[in-house]
Amino acid sequence: MLYIVESRKSLDQLGKDLEAAVARHQFGVLGVHDLKAAMAKKGVDFGRECRVFEVCNPYQARKVLEANLEISTALPCRISVYEEGDGTRLATLKPTALLGLYATPGLDAVAREVEAGLEAIMTEAAR
Repeated sequence: MLYIVESRKSLDQLGKDLEAAVARHQFGVLGVHDLKAAMAKKGVDFGRECRVFEVCNPYQARKVLEANLEISTALPCRISVYEEGDGTRLATLKPTALLGLYATPGLDAVAREVEAGLEAIMTEAAR
C-alpha cells in the first residue's frame, strides 16, 4: 500500500530535489504543506519535520476523473518528506491500491503508469 524511499539528504535538500524530479517527469507540484508549521499556527507543538507535496500529472488525472469523478477524493497524489532517525524518507500511497477502492474498471494501466512515475520521481530525488 505504501512506497517508501530512504535518503541521507536534509529535508530541505530532499524537498528541492523532489520538486526538480517532479518537473522532469511531467508532473507538477500543486502545493506543499508544512505540517510542523501548520500545527504550530494552531498552538500544537509537533517536534518532527514533515512536508506533504501534492503532485499531479494532469493528463493521467483527466483520464481517471473522466472515468469516475468520485476519484477526485483521492487526488492529487501526495508524497510525504519527513525526518526518520538519522535520515529522511519519502512516502506515498500507491495509486494501484487507491484506485482499487473505486469500482471503476479499466483504470489499472493508468494507475500502474502513475505509480511507476511516482516511484521514479522519489528514487531520483532521494539519490
